[in-house]
Amino acid sequence: MAELKDNKRKLYRKEKAETRKAFKQARFEDDQQISATPSGDESGSNSFSTTTEVDLPRKRFYRQRAHSNPFSDHSLEYPRSPDAMDWTKLYPAYYNEESKDVQSRVEIADIGCGYGGLLINLAAEFPQILCLGMEIRVQVTQYVEDRIIALRNKYKDEPKKNFQNISVLRGNAMKFLPNFFYKGQLSKMFFCFPDPHFKQRKHKARIITNTLLSEYAYVLREGGVVYTITDVEDLHLWMVKHLEEHPMFERLSKDWEKQDKCVQLMWNSTEEGQKVSRNKGNKWVACFKRLPTPEDCE
Repeated sequence: MAELKDNKRKLYRKEKAETRKAFKQARFEDDQQISATPSGDESGSNSFSTTTEVDLPRKRFYRQRAHSNPFSDHSLEYPRSPDAMDWTKLYPAYYNEESKDVQSRVEIADIGCGYGGLLINLAAEFPQILCLGMEIRVQVTQYVEDRIIALRNKYKDEPKKNFQNISVLRGNAMKFLPNFFYKGQLSKMFFCFPDPHFKQRKHKARIITNTLLSEYAYVLREGGVVYTITDVEDLHLWMVKHLEEHPMFERLSKDWEKQDKCVQLMWNSTEEGQKVSRNKGNKWVACFKRLPTPEDCE
């Protein structure tokens, strides 16, 4: 029985991988739809139908461990610098024929985006802004990618809700964030329910540290906001302490949080946030503004 389930899972992932490959090979056209299932032609090779809807992925086929060691060698692909990054396959609708590049830059980053719940909500809230999810786990990244492909296909005729402005890539933000983004490129960064790394010897692996905050300040523009939310009070206090101690960040007030739409979105958009709500657990939020760079540091 277990072997049968495993074979079914492998077959499902193979079909989805072929769909992802087909979408990456050609830009997403308004009049084109690609099916999730390959069909054989007379020569015996696989080809993709351009008429069948792409089904939303089923999460049970993408399950894996909740956390991943950020210090491990995950054989990640990353550009040598932001100039070397090719965004055309992630945001094909924004491709510019003259410049041969994407005409806009990513402004919102969801670090450790999980299964993409927040990304989906950000797509509707900021339809003209490019949003990127970064996730280190292979199968979770593939799930989000397949989810976005299906949503783009389903809503392709709705210009205000076609999910062309969001994408996901597998990456380690703790190591390679400046490889993807220019100085001051981002306006918002989200850290939603990150791995708490409870053991003291593991605290160095937390996503908020003094060293990492300097990198976040580099890619975040003046006035940009770092959003944090967790259900672990100790981690909340840790993140607040390090952000308050960093000279480039200033905490925003509770009144500001109450009126900010993004705080409302991240409260219950993620899978983890929904689980905490179901279990009637606590959530702690802290938002920090990126301060102007001192003149002597420019």
